[in-house]
Amino acid sequence: MKQFTTQGIVLTRTDFGEADRIITFLTPDHGKVRAIAKAVRKSQSKLAGGIELFSVSNLTFVAGRGELHTLISSRLDKHYAGIVKDLGRTNAAYELIKLVNKATEEKNESGYFDVLHQAFAALDDSAVDPQITELWCRLRVLDLAGHAPNLQNGPDGQKLPPAKTYNFDFEHMCFAPADAGQGSYSPQDIKFLRLGSAAAHPQLLQKVQGVDKVIPKTSMLVDSLLDFGRPA
Repeated sequence: MKQFTTQGIVLTRTDFGEADRIITFLTPDHGKVRAIAKAVRKSQSKLAGGIELFSVSNLTFVAGRGELHTLISSRLDKHYAGIVKDLGRTNAAYELIKLVNKATEEKNESGYFDVLHQAFAALDDSAVDPQITELWCRLRVLDLAGHAPNLQNGPDGQKLPPAKTYNFDFEHMCFAPADAGQGSYSPQDIKFLRLGSAAAHPQLLQKVQGVDKVIPKTSMLVDSLLDFGRPA
């Protein structure tokens, strides 16, 4: 029997039969791995403790002939218990799992695993606003999916000129200066998006002065970009 070991984050869980469960894991080196965890719903199962939600686990599988493998060993590497202590953080974590699961339907880049791992760590940190973590994660998913906006240049391809306000040009996927200052976005909004796109983890954005004022508009734009980038 061919075995392989990797780390994994639970994306989906489906009960199967009397005591089994089919689980989809996101891994850093095997993309998505779909596996059956036999008898995992029994109280004495040795697998159950190692496949918690909002966790990173060390996993060993027996490779199946098709796409379904068999989980034979699981051990928690890091469990972000603080997430479930707050309803807002729990809901945010579920939303980000769904986002990454959808984004990786046909993609196996290791970056998605790292993004979700970093998002869990930030949601576990009570000092970080969960809205910041959600925005950061969405920006990173846009980048990994190849739909990141151009935050440096205008529609003419030149460096974005200074202006009082800007509008977003969906055709060219960039900002453009607004006439008579009637745009929806400020230079601070664009600066924040640039920082969010480059930040290695969400905690860096929490330190931005006035972050609570730029989050609502920038979050709405990023959500629109995610919808815009999805196939019709």
